[in-house]
Amino acid sequence: MSKVALITGINGQDGKYLLQFLLDKGYIVHGFARKKPALTSENEQQNVFYHENDLSDFSSVLSLFQEIAPDEVYNLAAQSNVKTSFERPEYTSNINSLGTLRLLEAIRILGLQEKTRFFQASSGEIFGKTTELQRTEETPFYPCNPYAVSKIYAHWININYRESYGIFACNGVLFNHESPHRPESFVTRKITASVARIKKGLQEELILGNLDSKRDWGFAGDYVKGMWMTLQQNEPDDYIFATGQAHTVRDFVNFAFKEVGIKIKWEGKGPSEIGKDASCGRIVVRVSPDFYRPVESSISVGSPAKAYNKMGWEPETSFEELVRMMVRNDMGLSYK
Repeated sequence: MSKVALITGINGQDGKYLLQFLLDKGYIVHGFARKKPALTSENEQQNVFYHENDLSDFSSVLSLFQEIAPDEVYNLAAQSNVKTSFERPEYTSNINSLGTLRLLEAIRILGLQEKTRFFQASSGEIFGKTTELQRTEETPFYPCNPYAVSKIYAHWININYRESYGIFACNGVLFNHESPHRPESFVTRKITASVARIKKGLQEELILGNLDSKRDWGFAGDYVKGMWMTLQQNEPDDYIFATGQAHTVRDFVNFAFKEVGIKIKWEGKGPSEIGKDASCGRIVVRVSPDFYRPVESSISVGSPAKAYNKMGWEPETSFEELVRMMVRNDMGLSYK
């Protein structure tokens, strides 16, 4: 008999990869979506059911849990843009923090503790300004934005319900993970989409914030496999999913332009820094303080050692392969 999984945020980047992963394993998949997608060959599949809902409506959450009694729940729904979290902190907290609570409450109220396993998508942003260079599951949290704060509540309420009610509830602390499905509101996709347009003559310049900001970037397709592996273990636990390597925004820009045959020559520092096409001297990258965060996290690198030692999970896609995949997608080229 097929397992039943519920994915919140099924239309997002991770939801799309996880949906296909679970279908390939024979699951029946239900998905929360703020708006049901138009039927296309991509989502018009058997064993997929969309429910127009979000995590602010507890009555509909409870009703769906009662109807489908899922074997596994993957909570991927979130307001995940850091800039937006400063602009809409209350909304961010309602979805990210209380949304997680509503899902756990549905499991508790309906007595599904013995049946339903729960995965909470946490974030490397929760470590923020922590001074440890490589973060582990034992590293203290020091959030630098409302998004990270909201994720810490979700992280701890998940542990609380695991310990208080015996729910198989797990946190996956996901460091930055990207793909061609990333919206352009995220810096990585903004870079690759802009590079493609500049190469095609459709855009003059790429405008960015702090080029020295370092992140641990992996491929979303690798990380959803880790989500599934987490819920197949004998005991619930919390894991970090990361590559263990940091690259700057400048690194990402260099690799992206290299993929389209442009070498960048950097001049200046800070907000005055510019990137030129080395072959002709044309400015293609500028820095604007408008894109700096109010508070910048420190170097964000995660240690995937626990996930590897206990589950055998490790990232399979290199940084260079990830950038190449995203650029080729935005250039309209095959990347598989």
